[in-house]
Amino acid sequence: MLGEYRISGRRASEIAASIESGVGSGALAPGALLPPMRELAGELGVNPNTVAAAYRSLRERGIIETDGRRGSRVRGRPASTPRDALRPDVPEGVRDVAHGNPDLSLLPSLDGPLAAAARRYAQAPTRYGDDPVLPDLARLARAGFEADGVPAGALAVTSGALDGIERVLAAHLRPGDAVAVEDPGWGSVLDLVPALGLRVLPVAVDDDGPLPEAVARALAAGARALVVTARAQNPTGAAVGPERAALLRELLSGRPEVLVIEDDHGHGIVDLPLCPLGGATRHWALVRSTAKAYGPDLRLAVLTGDTVTMDRVRGRQRLGPGWVSRLLQSAVAELWATGAVDGAAVARSYGLRRDGLVEALAERGVPAHGRSGMNVWVPVADETAVVTRLLTAGWAVRPGAVYRVEAGPGVRITVSTLHRRDVDPLADAVAAAVRPAAGARFD
Repeated sequence: MLGEYRISGRRASEIAASIESGVGSGALAPGALLPPMRELAGELGVNPNTVAAAYRSLRERGIIETDGRRGSRVRGRPASTPRDALRPDVPEGVRDVAHGNPDLSLLPSLDGPLAAAARRYAQAPTRYGDDPVLPDLARLARAGFEADGVPAGALAVTSGALDGIERVLAAHLRPGDAVAVEDPGWGSVLDLVPALGLRVLPVAVDDDGPLPEAVARALAAGARALVVTARAQNPTGAAVGPERAALLRELLSGRPEVLVIEDDHGHGIVDLPLCPLGGATRHWALVRSTAKAYGPDLRLAVLTGDTVTMDRVRGRQRLGPGWVSRLLQSAVAELWATGAVDGAAVARSYGLRRDGLVEALAERGVPAHGRSGMNVWVPVADETAVVTRLLTAGWAVRPGAVYRVEAGPGVRITVSTLHRRDVDPLADAVAAAVRPAAGARFD
């Protein structure tokens, strides 16, 4: 069952630490079956309740999973081995189109905004007890949300999109609850959910976002929350359009108890309109982050949602970090107020590269997807073979295993560093490496 590894400990915390150590070292491989609780309790000479407490702790932290009579086992990808670690080494001389970073040439200089923030700080330094959301940022954020049709709600500021998603999930859900997540979808969310002790229910997507029938199945299976990427979905480039949004809102209106979280990290780099789902259920939140448009180190996202959700998020935040630096908030407010980034121009730039690659692949008989954002998703028959062949041909792409649960295999290509002259050579290399996989869906 466990091979050579021996679990040790007398207290629940010690037993849990022993199992986690085995997982971290690789001695307990993903999927390894753990001993039944009574059996392990007998081996260790402890009460079965002690082992039960250890297993419960590991389950809540996403290390193991329990499946009724089938017992407990190490998760297929435990929280201690994040998906982000699954990235190919990029040898010298190989073009890296696996990284997922924005085009640095499209990012604004932060010298002016940071200097302006420093000047404002000199005039009115932040003090304990000040509003955690800078008034100037709040005013600009509310105007942007109103223009996009997002229901009016309170605001919070978090350290990026993932921080916001985590805080909203923690505000409403408890270990063991199920969360409907896009498949393929953002690997960090697929890791975050089990790390919080929650269960992932995969939801298939197409170019317009989550499929309504897949969402309906997840809700019927007990999903307490749904996480949706509004635009520039990672890795497929999907974007929720008005027709899909209407179908999802109709579906969700019949399940008012479901928590809906929308990730709008594509704000500022996508020219497709936002079609929000907020308000279809009692509890909802929309997270709008700045990293893709202004730079990955600008760790800030503005969060809005229903009153209960926002009260819980802000209340818990006060007991932790307290607030996100108002200096950083001031810099973002300056960027927004001065229009430092021409979102339409950025969207066109990414669109030319993304659409050019998708079209070039189609001409070579290779289906690919990329409706918005900076990534292209290519369904393949064998990820490992395709990644290896492309490395040999001088291109590093991201294996789709990082992004999927039940969805079929694929590879992700980031177009942000491509030039027009790169499109045909890359398409040729992909076509030579891929046996075309038909189908407009990613399941």
